[in-house]
Amino acid sequence: MDWQDWDWALWTALGALLIVGELFSLDLILLMLATGAFAGAVTGAFTDSFVLQAIVALAVSVSMLAVVRPGLAKRLHNGPEIQIGAEKLIGVQAVAPVVLSSHQPGQIKLDGELWTAQPYDETLVIEAGTLVEVFEIRGATAYVHPLPELGTP
Repeated sequence: MDWQDWDWALWTALGALLIVGELFSLDLILLMLATGAFAGAVTGAFTDSFVLQAIVALAVSVSMLAVVRPGLAKRLHNGPEIQIGAEKLIGVQAVAPVVLSSHQPGQIKLDGELWTAQPYDETLVIEAGTLVEVFEIRGATAYVHPLPELGTP
């Protein structure tokens, strides 16, 4: 029995080692190379030509790196943006308990905390009990805009 009879096992072992390495790197490059090694193993099961096995392994590895990895990496690494601090309050809705104007700021409750609030548009006067949405946070002041109310039929 010649070593060429077992070359599929060498390709499989190389693929397994690359997968173990991928567990430590998590950059998806070694996973793509492991796929190429497994393709070489499949080719090795059908032919004794090591050159053909290496060409198949190389072609599959390069195509996986060029075609599959970019999309996969984009999906795995792009998640929702983490908003911390005051940024997470933008878009939050609240009820204005008092009249709000640029000359008469009031307080609203956002995320369980009291915030000084005034209209985003300096010419607006927001009546008490109006549903508002936070447009911007500047310092410790929430700049809000009233939400349109839907009429009842």
